[in-house]
Amino acid sequence: MPEHKRARPSNTRQSGDRLKLHRHHLRAAGRDCTLITLRPGTRARFSTNFHHDTWHVLSDPHGARLLSRLLWGLSFQRRPDTLVIIDRRFIDPNPFDAEQGDPIVLVPADLTHLPARAVQHLGRRFPRPGTRSGTVRWHTWGLDVAVDEWRTQQADGTWWQRWRPTADGRAAQVARINGLLTIRARPSLLRVWAVYVATMHDYEHKGMSYTELDGPQWDPCRSDGEVQTFRDYHRRVSVAGISRGEVLAAEDAPGTPAELRPLIWRHNDTVRQRRTAISRSPMDDG
Repeated sequence: MPEHKRARPSNTRQSGDRLKLHRHHLRAAGRDCTLITLRPGTRARFSTNFHHDTWHVLSDPHGARLLSRLLWGLSFQRRPDTLVIIDRRFIDPNPFDAEQGDPIVLVPADLTHLPARAVQHLGRRFPRPGTRSGTVRWHTWGLDVAVDEWRTQQADGTWWQRWRPTADGRAAQVARINGLLTIRARPSLLRVWAVYVATMHDYEHKGMSYTELDGPQWDPCRSDGEVQTFRDYHRRVSVAGISRGEVLAAEDAPGTPAELRPLIWRHNDTVRQRRTAISRSPMDDG
């Protein structure tokens, strides 16, 4: 059997230019698709949830930086029927009530038509052994320059004086389709979203940051999404998982998600307080 190399930490933690990713070829609903995925061992984790009529992508600051690179690089893609998928290997239960998040698919709207039937095939059949065809370097030339320019204009208040072409919001959409959270936009809007996601932590409040995935101002857009990050994202995921298990273990646990979620949200405080008390307790000298 061929020897499988373990991913090196320097690669799995990388979120800069020339990021290493995997390429797969998969036939779905009669279409030959090229899928770009994260490498096994990648440290970044994500989740999703639907709240206030908005689909959220959830992660920590490292995950957001990686997501911005994926969006920016995808905007320069030239191969039809190409998409990026953050598959189940990198998806956590959400950090609020520990409902399992959905895989995330990034779609270049000008190149890739992804009908619902194809999405269903992707969700059921991927990842699958034997589909990987190689490793790619994900080039994100220009992102750092665009981020620096945006920050400079925000800092000196000149952003409104700089003319730039309006992003193309046609076909933009953030929606859950057959169990996958699909984020679709044309290249100019993908780049706008990439800059917003890359700079969202400039406006952090109590460890939380967010940015909307929407279209140009006044432009009708089916997009209705948001990226939200927490500095303590992984701790929140752990707390929510414990809380969910304890609530479900109760004899009077409700059976519907709508009834269950508020109980878990409230119980999260109890779990956090219990953890804090344990961490502050003096060590047993006996």
